[in-house]
Amino acid sequence: MSGTSRDLLLSAAMRAAAYLDTVAGRHVNATASAATLREVLGGPLPQTASDPAHVIATLARGIDPGLVATAGPRYFGFVTGGAVPVTVAAEWLGSAWDQNPGLYVLAPGVSVLEDVVAGWVLELLGLPPTSSVGFVTGCHMANFTGLAAGRHEVLRRVGWDVERRGLQGAPRLTVVVGDEVHISTVGSLRMLGFGSDDLVRVPVDAQGRMRADAFAETIARLDGPLLVCVQAGNVSTGASDPMSAIIPAAHARGAWVHVDGAFGLWANAVPELAPQVAGVAAADSWATDAHKWLNVPYDSGLAIVAHPAPHRAAMSLRASYLQRGADEERIGMDWVPESSRRSRVIPLYALIRALGADGVRDLVARTCRLARRMATVLAPAPGVRILNDVVLNQVLVSFSTDDGADAAAVTHDVIARVQAEGTCWAGGSTWQGHEAMRIAVSNWSTTGDDIDRSAAAILACHRAALAARR
Repeated sequence: MSGTSRDLLLSAAMRAAAYLDTVAGRHVNATASAATLREVLGGPLPQTASDPAHVIATLARGIDPGLVATAGPRYFGFVTGGAVPVTVAAEWLGSAWDQNPGLYVLAPGVSVLEDVVAGWVLELLGLPPTSSVGFVTGCHMANFTGLAAGRHEVLRRVGWDVERRGLQGAPRLTVVVGDEVHISTVGSLRMLGFGSDDLVRVPVDAQGRMRADAFAETIARLDGPLLVCVQAGNVSTGASDPMSAIIPAAHARGAWVHVDGAFGLWANAVPELAPQVAGVAAADSWATDAHKWLNVPYDSGLAIVAHPAPHRAAMSLRASYLQRGADEERIGMDWVPESSRRSRVIPLYALIRALGADGVRDLVARTCRLARRMATVLAPAPGVRILNDVVLNQVLVSFSTDDGADAAAVTHDVIARVQAEGTCWAGGSTWQGHEAMRIAVSNWSTTGDDIDRSAAAILACHRAALAARR
C-alpha cells in the first residue's frame, strides 16, 4: 500500500475516533435542513478526479450537521444500539479484508467465523444447537429467510415443491399473525407472495400480546397448510406473545411457527427476563438483530432455523461455476437470500469475544433497568402517563394538561420540542388509540445519569408545551 493510501486511511480513522470522542455531548438530532445538506453535499456529477484526501475531508465536514447521534447514550428512538468500539474496529478490519463469505473458497476464515458465531449465538439464546444460522442484513431479511423455510416445509408436506413449481397452482397456505404483528414481518410475507390483506389476524391484549384463547379458536376454523408468526418483544411495549401456549397448539395443527424477535428474542439470554419468552425454543424459526440490542454496526441480522433441510432448500442456489468444496466447508449462500455480501459476522464475533456471555446478558439486563428508571422518573409528573408495563427496554408515554385533557396534541408538541431541544431523541407512535412518545433504551453506553438528564429535559419540554397553550 502506498504512503498516500496509508495516510488516507489513518486520516479517516482519526476523524472517526474524534466523532466518537464527542458523540456523547452532541446535540442528538441533526442540526441542518435537507436543503442545506443537499447544497453542501450535492451539485452536478463530478466529471474529473479529485484528491482522495480532499474528498474524505469535505465529506466529513459537510455531513457532520446532518448526523443524528444514534451512537450516543441519549438516543432513544426506535431500538437503536450504538456500536461498541471493539465492533467498530472489527468492522474497519472487515472492510479492509474485503471478503465475501458466500462461498468457502472466497473467504475460508470468515466462513469459519460464521460457524463459530452461529454456535455461540444458539447457546446464548438457548435455541437448539443443531439449528442453522444465516447472517443477513437485519430482521426484515431474517424474517424473510425463516418464513421462506417455513413456506417450503409446509408445502412439501402436502406434496408441493415451491422452489421448483412456484406458488401458482399450489395448495392454499394460510398465514396467522397477531394484530400487533410488526411491519417487517408483513413486508417479508409480501415478498413471499402473501398479501397483507390476506393474513389472518388474532386479537391481542392491552399490552399487544396475542391472546392464546383467540389463537386456538382461530386455527380451529382453518384448513390446509399453515404458517404462524409470533412475536418476541412488541415494538411499542416490549411484551411477547404467550409462546408456551401458542407454539404447542400450532404444532398440533401441523403449522410451522416463526418468531419475529428483532430485539425481544435476546430476553431468552437473560435468566431474569427469559420467563417473558417461555417456550420460544420450541419454534421452528427465529429472526433477530445484532445491530439493535447487541450494539454492533448496522447490517447484522440473524436468521435461525431449527430444521436445516428446509432452510437450505429455500435459500440454496447452484451453478456449475460455484465451487462448493468439501462437506464440512460452510457455503454461506445456502443460508441467506444473497450471493455476494460483506463479512457482517466479523463485528459480532468481536463483540461476543470481548464481552463474553456475561457481558451480553448484562447489556440486555442493564438497559431494561434503565428503561424502568426512566418510567419511574417520568410517571409522578402531573399530566404524564406511562401506557405500558415496562417489561423490557420500551417505555410508552403520553402527555396531557394537568387534568388529562388534549393528550394527543400535547404529546405531539412534547415530542417535537424534545427533538428540537437536543438533550435526547425520542420518537412518536400510536398505541391502541393513544398518541405516545416511544422511548427505547438499548445503547451500551447509556448510564443512569443519561436517563435522569433526559427525563428532566422531557419534563421541561412538557412544561413548556403547557405554558405555550395558556
